[in-house]
Amino acid sequence: MSVLVFADASEGKFKKSAFELVSYGKKVAEQLGSNMVAVTINVADVSELNNYGAEKVITVSNDNLSTFNAKGYAAVIAQVAKAQNASVVVVDSSVDGMYLAPLLAINLEAGYASNVVALPSSTSPFTVKRKAFSNKAFNNTVITTDVKVIGLAKNSFGVYENQVAGSTESFDATIVDGDLGVKSVSVDKATGKVTIADADIVVSAGRGLKGPENWGMVEELAEVLGAATACSKPVSDLGWRPHAEHVGQTGKPVASNLYIAIGISGAIQHLAGINASKVKVVINTDAEAPFFKAADYGIVGDAFEVVPQLIEKLKAFKGA
Repeated sequence: MSVLVFADASEGKFKKSAFELVSYGKKVAEQLGSNMVAVTINVADVSELNNYGAEKVITVSNDNLSTFNAKGYAAVIAQVAKAQNASVVVVDSSVDGMYLAPLLAINLEAGYASNVVALPSSTSPFTVKRKAFSNKAFNNTVITTDVKVIGLAKNSFGVYENQVAGSTESFDATIVDGDLGVKSVSVDKATGKVTIADADIVVSAGRGLKGPENWGMVEELAEVLGAATACSKPVSDLGWRPHAEHVGQTGKPVASNLYIAIGISGAIQHLAGINASKVKVVINTDAEAPFFKAADYGIVGDAFEVVPQLIEKLKAFKGA
């Protein structure tokens, strides 16, 4: 029996979440007294995974899976899981992971727990702690199936170096047309920017900025911090910013280490989508804005005065 981890990548390079998953999978394997195996799809150099405890890496190369395809990925990972006699399969809880995991669980006849935030508290029965009710609570879920699928929440476990001398094996997965389902015709992707999914820091803004012409200071603050830019739903609905930057319950979920909200009042749907962020900072002129109740730090003030000063101070700090 083994623990199988799907190490996700983008354009052949591992995402930060892949290292967190491998770190987590290694610890689960130690709890179970088994070995940990990582599986990758269309990644040429997998040596980085050895730095985080991957004793064996299974590589799959298939031109039909050059872009993410939930059904195709699930078919491949399930084949590897069966070949490796995996009792636990670990994936992330990203948007892609949420599409992938249920299909994978069906293929493996496995129980699935999403948004897991800690190592199993018990392996018999197999019990994991999960976020629930839009990150407002936790529950302990018991998985009773022979094979378990775990969706690990971003930034919930951490990345831990654990250098091992790993081995690499190629795997020839069988892919049929029925496994591919929807096919990607083209992909438009922003370049040169930190993506919301991979960002440790997110700088987000709302209608308090009054118009798209004022977004320069948000982008400048993000550049100074090495952060991704985001926005509230009304902003994307108005066309001020692309829909890809909309974060919240109806947009992209955010679990960054630092989330800065500028001119966002804090509607319940927005807070539900960013509540998993570790440190939340709000800048708003309205001291009664709901966001202040959820924030760790708050500044009551005009963003057009506060943000330029913050940028200036950060630049001075980085220069020193």
